[in-house]
Amino acid sequence: MNTDHETRATSYAVLTQWEPVQSLLEIKRSEFIAFAQRVESEADARAFIESLRKQYHDARHVCSAFVIGADRDIQRSSDDGEPAGTAGIPMLQAVLARRTDPDSEASSTNLSDICVVVVRYFGGIKLGAGGLVRAYTDAVVQVLDEATTTQRRRLRAGVVKLPHAEAGKFENEVRSLGFTIISVDYFASHAVVTLGVFDSPATRNEAKTKVAELTMGKGEISWGETSWVMSQPLPEEAAAAGSPRPAPAS
Repeated sequence: MNTDHETRATSYAVLTQWEPVQSLLEIKRSEFIAFAQRVESEADARAFIESLRKQYHDARHVCSAFVIGADRDIQRSSDDGEPAGTAGIPMLQAVLARRTDPDSEASSTNLSDICVVVVRYFGGIKLGAGGLVRAYTDAVVQVLDEATTTQRRRLRAGVVKLPHAEAGKFENEVRSLGFTIISVDYFASHAVVTLGVFDSPATRNEAKTKVAELTMGKGEISWGETSWVMSQPLPEEAAAAGSPRPAPAS
């Protein structure tokens, strides 16, 4: 299990697909070609931006914004020659304000690990500062409408030590309750069953209670390291992804 540094957030939304999503917005003969790409690091984001800059080398502007990390602590944007504050910042704000399910009031604005790029071909008609802000914002909103999202959640390892004779039955019962089994290891004096539990107080308390019930109070769960996994959110957290299916990227 890969260890990840402790974050404030225990879940956040990411794009479901790894391939870039693309859309086109035309305003007063200017073309705004928007892209959304899932990324894992600032280096990934900058490489994606540079690849589009090379591909669309004849474009007037290649503006960008990206947000990375569970806590969204890495945020960058670029106007790429547009008047200051009319492209990169509006694009970044569109990502930060994006709800993972626009039709649900309970959804969160927690989209991260994403880079958005808008390539502009100037059509000869100036849009003004306000027009540019609206255009770059709308371009990002449109491309995000073409994407799907899913939840990335922090999984906490829970370790339970048991006598050899009880480990198999315990494993089966735990699986039947819907918990994830990471591993079952047998040592000379005991067995160790490692569970994977979504890292929230409610799910940890539930796991602790179930372990106590299944072992008649003899087994205790100790918490270990964390990793990030893709998952639909738990029903009580009500943050399902509901965006339309993605269009093929060209």
